[in-house]
Amino acid sequence: MNPRSTSPAAATGHKAAPTTPASDAAIAAFLNYCRIECGFARATLEAYASDLRELHAWMQAKQLSKWDELDVRRIGEHLRGLDARGLGARSIARHVASIRVFGRFLEACGYASRNPAELLTQPSNWRSLPDVLRPDQMQALLAAPQPQDAMYLRDRALLELLYAGGLRASEVADLDCSRLHMGLGVARVTGKGSRERIVPIGKPALEATTAYLADLRPRLLRTAHPTDRLLLSRTGSPITRVVVWQIVKRHAHRAGLRGVHPHTLRHSFATHLLAGGADLRVVQELLGHSNIKTTQIYTHVDRSRLRHVIEKCHPRP
Repeated sequence: MNPRSTSPAAATGHKAAPTTPASDAAIAAFLNYCRIECGFARATLEAYASDLRELHAWMQAKQLSKWDELDVRRIGEHLRGLDARGLGARSIARHVASIRVFGRFLEACGYASRNPAELLTQPSNWRSLPDVLRPDQMQALLAAPQPQDAMYLRDRALLELLYAGGLRASEVADLDCSRLHMGLGVARVTGKGSRERIVPIGKPALEATTAYLADLRPRLLRTAHPTDRLLLSRTGSPITRVVVWQIVKRHAHRAGLRGVHPHTLRHSFATHLLAGGADLRVVQELLGHSNIKTTQIYTHVDRSRLRHVIEKCHPRP
């Protein structure tokens, strides 16, 4: 953990104390610290909450009543149980990350006499390659909304924005009209850690968004509950990240595609840019990655450009 100006104990108001029962109180204090002191994004907090409450439920099932009863061996048993339930490697790796940072918090705030996850390492080889749509599959997905659909204009704008800007589901759900600069063809997006970036959006996304703003959104908006959020539900309330997932999956099914979710469009955006010759640093900036290592995974997805570069540049191709 990387405390900024104050320690976790000071941030939560908890005095160092002997070991305490393995209760939700420690988890609540940890989430409070992450939200107030560290300023973590909502999605990060939700992930921490889900992972740690699952760990707590497992401890209760194993009749482990104190945090000090938790150690690396028992954490490993918990993780193996997640694997047996069919969780993917990336999901388990996220659980590991959550438990590691929580373990440091337990020790720092006196909820445990030692860090129970001190010997737990973050596996670097658990990152799997992202699912990516081919350009023709991407076109089929973008064409899935039909004019006879009641929410046709909204869904079309949503899909185009996700792919045009490589946006996360939460980013497109939280996008305000005031952050769209149609004349410049860009959007100001707030990503993880409240970091803001400028994302260019292409002509198809601009046209789809303009049509939605001119026709459907004014009819969805409720004067009693005004909002600046761009994408609205049938009731006039802003759509959520979960609704974005549902919309994408519905239209993917219509297009005959399986295993597609909002992040698939983001993966496809990055991969198609790199395949077209974009610089890795530019793609990093567009995606809002703080570390280029996160972006480098996309260089392993599309190999078509390698042959082209060799044929063009090697003296004896």
